[in-house]
Amino acid sequence: MRNPRVPVTTGIRWLRTRKASFETHLYNYEEHGGTGVAARESGAAEFEVVKTVVLIDTNAEPLLMLMHGDREVSLQQLARQLGVRAIQTCPPAQAQKITGYLVGGTSPFGTRRKLRVFAEKSIMQLSRLYINGGKRGLLIEMTPRELVRLLHPVMVQAATKKQNR
Repeated sequence: MRNPRVPVTTGIRWLRTRKASFETHLYNYEEHGGTGVAARESGAAEFEVVKTVVLIDTNAEPLLMLMHGDREVSLQQLARQLGVRAIQTCPPAQAQKITGYLVGGTSPFGTRRKLRVFAEKSIMQLSRLYINGGKRGLLIEMTPRELVRLLHPVMVQAATKKQNR
């Protein structure tokens, strides 16, 4: 039975049209809380919460990087693996325009533009993962296998430890 409180986002509609196997989890979003809050509120380990990072390569082409919540993307390592000179984080306003999602609610599902998707290779070792469903405070739970079936990401190794801020 569907939870009537779960918002039907573009990402949820995209998943449903592809007959994806997933569960939804709502949580109380906290501004600047990041994956730590999402993990705490959903009862998952932060390593299992996969964030969607919007990046831009040297050719001004946007891409999505799926990374463990307790890790950061090494832009230098990723650029080297993609064979480009540099990669940078996309400014929030531009990321919203590209994906159709607010930062903090960016989902890799149903983005406004079709984007290249890359994923940290170790995500495949998880039994379940939690990823944004297209709205702040909404996580999608699924298997890594289902994520791969839906998005066909290129697997890379670009994780680095999260810096304390």
